[in-house]
Parts: sequence; structure tokens; C-alpha cells
Amino acid sequence: MWHKSPHPAFHPLPHGPDTFSALFVAALLATLFIKVGLMLRQRHHVRARRDQVPAPFADSISVESHRKAADYTCARMALGVVDATVGAAFVLALTLGGGLQAMHRALAGWFDPVGLAHGIALLAALGVLGWLIEVPFALYRTFVIEKRFGFNRMTPALYAADVAREALLAALIGLPVLAAVLWLMGAMGEQWWLWVWLFWFAFNLLGLFVWPTFIAPLFNKFTPLADEALRKRVENLLARCGFRSRELFVMDGSRRSAHGNAYFTGFGAAKRIVFFDTLLDKLSPAEVEAVLAHELGHFHHRHIWKRLAVIAATSLALLWLLAWLMEQSWFFAGLGVDDGAGSTAAALALFALVLPVFAFPLGPLMSHWSRVHEFQADAYAARQASAADLAAALVKLYRDNASTLTPDPLYSRFFDSHPPASLRVSRLRAGT
Repeated sequence: MWHKSPHPAFHPLPHGPDTFSALFVAALLATLFIKVGLMLRQRHHVRARRDQVPAPFADSISVESHRKAADYTCARMALGVVDATVGAAFVLALTLGGGLQAMHRALAGWFDPVGLAHGIALLAALGVLGWLIEVPFALYRTFVIEKRFGFNRMTPALYAADVAREALLAALIGLPVLAAVLWLMGAMGEQWWLWVWLFWFAFNLLGLFVWPTFIAPLFNKFTPLADEALRKRVENLLARCGFRSRELFVMDGSRRSAHGNAYFTGFGAAKRIVFFDTLLDKLSPAEVEAVLAHELGHFHHRHIWKRLAVIAATSLALLWLLAWLMEQSWFFAGLGVDDGAGSTAAALALFALVLPVFAFPLGPLMSHWSRVHEFQADAYAARQASAADLAAALVKLYRDNASTLTPDPLYSRFFDSHPPASLRVSRLRAGT
């Protein structure tokens, strides 16, 4: 599928496939080096402070709990190093190693190489292959690390059932969406990127309605909040905050994990507040109210809509960039695809593989923005409920979820979407 370039005045920085190949390899290795280096830093930093509970938590978290959190973090970092290394090797094998090119040619024996069926098969096969690479890490994370530290409640049968449900959803929803995107890319001419963006945006808005009511119940059981005293307390909080929810639900998170959480989801009439049953078991009613007030702080400050706006603008820019890259022969040749130029599916696959590499430097900015939002939500919760109760709830959650209290500052700046525990609790106790 060839298109006349919609960007005649735009000149590429790379001057040939070899230059782009070298740039890609350099970026991939730099990203891997930084990721691994930061994870090793985190592991060393946490391990060195394993035996000393930070002062803000000394009265509420035992040395044994602190050591457990340190060991849990170190185990996750060790697995993360291997996962990142295998992931980088996988991307390299698919691109310069010729993996995507081989898949493209193999499927051409079954489907027209410029047809819609070929594109769907190529991207579906790539997705299955990526899933197979990730399966060993997911199994080890669930049945070794989570089990070792007392968090896993997932049985092999439940894990297999989840995988089957996910595969069915991918087939019933993912494949038609993929087909629609590829069709729009091939049928809408030079402005296909705008049509694909409109379709993507509409699909995501639809998902806000559909997910809470139809998809999430396929994986978990949601029951109305039965504790009348807690329900009344929550309803009073919602009234103070001007938040309307269709219903208050308790989710059986304990079927899979001992970790606790709360969230609100949906849009418009489909909005609902969900508490993990594990959260309700760990916190007092006042602490549950404070945690919910924090979540409502995100709603009050319109954080979700701000993030959606940024994602929408970014996705539009990225689709425009993909439209330009599809016209550049060095983009395909520089990534190991010599006969896929003009194939929308090959271009989409390559773009999905290399985008995380070149976008990695933006990670710290997004993490910082998220931490600012967390502080704002904390401050809102302190006004609507109780700063002391929120601080107490956070201490319990840090303890029971084995979250490290002593993250490496540099690692935290890159990857942590929430502020360090000590800083967050100290600000709440100071009356922010």
C-alpha cells in the first residue's frame, strides 16, 4: 500500500538505512544500560538500608516488615534486569535480526502480502510471540516472587482461566479493532492518520462505558458494599466532594493477591467506586474514607481528563509521525525489513517496537507529573477527610504491600509514579 508523502517539505535526520540502524542500536543499548543501571542502583540502595526503618515509620513498621519489603523489592529488581535484557534482545531479533522480515515472508505464502488478512495475521502473530516471551516472567513473578512473600493467591487453574478469557477478548475485540485500523490506514489516503486517531479516540471513550459493566466482571466478582456504616460514611464524603457514583462495589481481589487498593472507574452514568476486599480488611472506616478522598482528589483536579488530553495529543502526533515514516525507505531497511516498505502492518509493527526505545527519555517527565498529581490528591484528601487517617492508611498499605520505604532517589525519579513514602507521609503529618 503506497501513498504519496503528505510531508514533502520535511527532511529526515537519518540520511540512509545504515545511519538509522546505528542510531536505533545506540538508543536501544543506551535505554537498556540506563534501565539495568537504575534497577541495580535501586537494589543496592534498598539492600544497604534493609536493617533500619526510616524515622517517620519507626513506631508503626517493624524491622521484620521493613526487611521483607527490602527483600521483595530486590527480588523484583533482579527479575526486572533479566526481563529488560530479554526484551531488548527480542526487539533486536525482530528488527535487525530479521525476525519481522521472516514473519512477513512466511505469511505471504498464505495471504496476499499487501492485503488486509496478511496485515492482521502479521500483527496477531507478533502479539502472540511477544506474549510467549513474557509468559515465563509473569509465571515466575506470580508463582515464585509473589508466593515467596505471601502475596499470591492465584491458583494455576485460575491463571489459565484468566489467560483464556484474555485471549478470547483479544480475538473478539482486538482483532476487529486491528482490522479497522489497518483498513483506515489503507483506504483513507494521505489523511489516514487523522481518521485512525478519531477511531482510536472514540473506541477509548466507548471503553470507559463498557469496561466497568461488561469486561471487568468477567475477571472479578463485584458486590455492593454491605457495611452500612461505611457506606453512609462514603456517601457523606461523596456529597461533600460533589461526586456522583452509580454504585459502591467490593471486588474480590483476594482471589488473586493479598495486595489492597481502591479506585473509581467508568464515565458518566457508568461511574463506580471499587474497593478491594483486601483493603477493607486492613483499614479502619476512617482510613478507608481518607483513601477514597485521595482518589476523589484526582477527580476534583481533573487529573484523568488531563492525562487523557495529553495521551490524545501525543497519539495524534505519533500517528502523523508514522504516516511520514511509512514513506521513508530507510525506516524499513534500517530496521531489517527490505520488502515491507509500503505495508501498513509492517510499518505499524516496526513503529510499536521502536517507539518505547526513543520515547524512554520522556519517562522521568511523566513520572514527575504523576507525582505532582499524587501530592495534589493528598492535599485534597487532607481537606475533605483527615490527613492523619490518610497517613495511617498509607503506612499500613506500605507495610502490608511490602513497598520499599527507602527507594533510590534516581530510580524513583525515573520510574515511580508516586512520591517516596517518607516524603509523602511526612507532608501529611505536617498538615499539607
